[in-house]
Amino acid sequence: MAELKKDGPRVPTVIADDLHIVYRVNGAKSGKGSATAALSRILKRGEERGVRKVHAVRGVSFVAYRGEAIGLIGSNGSGKSTLLRAIAGLLPAEQGKVYTDGQPSLLGVNAALMNDLTGERNVILGGLAMGMSREEIKARYQEIVDFSGINEKGDFITLPMRTYSSGMAARLRFSIAAAKDHDVLMIDEALATGDRKFQKRSEERIRELRKEAGTVFLVSHNNKSIRDTCNRVLWLERGELRMDGPTDEVLKEYEKFTGK
Repeated sequence: MAELKKDGPRVPTVIADDLHIVYRVNGAKSGKGSATAALSRILKRGEERGVRKVHAVRGVSFVAYRGEAIGLIGSNGSGKSTLLRAIAGLLPAEQGKVYTDGQPSLLGVNAALMNDLTGERNVILGGLAMGMSREEIKARYQEIVDFSGINEKGDFITLPMRTYSSGMAARLRFSIAAAKDHDVLMIDEALATGDRKFQKRSEERIRELRKEAGTVFLVSHNNKSIRDTCNRVLWLERGELRMDGPTDEVLKEYEKFTGK
């Protein structure tokens, strides 16, 4: 049953139920004694030969609702990006389940567009990949270019993306993703790549997505962006959910933990 709030029922969009994600890394360290180490691994029952397991997410459970913007914080390697990839359906669960209502969209700084194509062509391809029609892309094309700001110092949209700086490319990726209304939009560090002017535009667009009944997840090491954008925070450490609550409460404890 959906929880109730003053203005009506809260509608769940993502449910993680005792979620565990395990990476399997092929290959072992080479060097002296590697043959002995390899033989030892072969003799160990129940272990896959030459495979190292990394338990990246450990028993995480939460429910996300429509209209929420949820920050994901934690030390490097704490499982934040892995959790987003699992929600997006890109990683299988070792144990537990992830349920989503609607189509999750994952936007990462390294999200692949095609470097040899122009920014203009990538806007079209990126829009199509997100399920937008050609008519929708055409109608929103100039808005996407203007939002990204990449043409402020020249006609970069007509140049191949390999000529862009990493910040320009990330701003264009965010602008393409932000042009569509999402059921669940997951953003991995994209706001860290632009100047303050672009960050403010991005934060405002996230607030608009929330108002349009979407759910936004934001991974960021910038606590100010989290404070300005999110109403709730999940704090992960070593793959475990350490705290889940209102932004100010969680960030206060996190800043005590990190000393920042």
